[in-house]
Amino acid sequence: MLPTEVSIFEVGPRDGLQNEKAVTTAAKVALIDQLSAAGVKRIEAGSFVSPKWVPQMADSAQVFAAINRSPGVVYSALTPNLQGLELALAAGADEVAIFGAASESFSRRNINCSIDESIARFIPLMEKAKEAGVRVRGYVSCVLGCPYEGEIAVTEVARVSEILYKMGCYEISLGDTIGVGTPLNARRMLDAVAARVPVEQLALHFHDTYGQALANILACLDTGVRTFDASVAGLGGCPYAKGASGNLASEDLVYMLHGMGIETGIDLAKLAAAGNGISQALGRPSGAKVARATAQN
Repeated sequence: MLPTEVSIFEVGPRDGLQNEKAVTTAAKVALIDQLSAAGVKRIEAGSFVSPKWVPQMADSAQVFAAINRSPGVVYSALTPNLQGLELALAAGADEVAIFGAASESFSRRNINCSIDESIARFIPLMEKAKEAGVRVRGYVSCVLGCPYEGEIAVTEVARVSEILYKMGCYEISLGDTIGVGTPLNARRMLDAVAARVPVEQLALHFHDTYGQALANILACLDTGVRTFDASVAGLGGCPYAKGASGNLASEDLVYMLHGMGIETGIDLAKLAAAGNGISQALGRPSGAKVARATAQN
């Protein structure tokens, strides 16, 4: 049975912009404020990682200080370690996110440790977040494929997801990092994870590298999942496929859902305007097909 409403978790200001050329703090603040004005209720506004590794996110504290916080909107931040959590708390993040991988090779190449070692590092972070009364979201990368290993076993995706859930993550976002998934294997993966983690606690984060993101979401819409990650204007390319698109554009997802009679609470015209604004700051057209189509009308 299809849902009557879903939640869009907007990742453009963080996951999107960290894979783009740097933009000004003012441009980021304007984007976030436009997103909240469009009715987006969950916005990943920044990341407290070392600026040495992700210079595009170096001003996240300033962004959090400058945004116009709308009532009912949750502003979250990615926090890879305890230091990042402390910075996020000081900046006033409403919730934080941690990330693991379903691929051993991806984990070792990206954070220089095994999957289990990476998860163990989050234990003090989870304890501190609980003390502070801040919810933690968990990301699992490479759920449908890895740039180094290829196909990933759904049993491993389910194992890592269950560990993060039992650690205390209130929601687990399943990420097709390189966008290679297709509808049937996306559904199989989700079913495997949902057997070990309540489906209401799962979110889907499909990249559109091969143009499959909307099809994958459609294949999973009747499972009980009610949260989908997307990035306004399709911000954020795929770093493992040169020149390829990465994140699914929020505008395209909202257009599809609204066309199916599924509510998001988001004003599509205002969302597209937000995407066009940040695209201008980047000096290129919006990556959202909806934005391009409506601009021509």
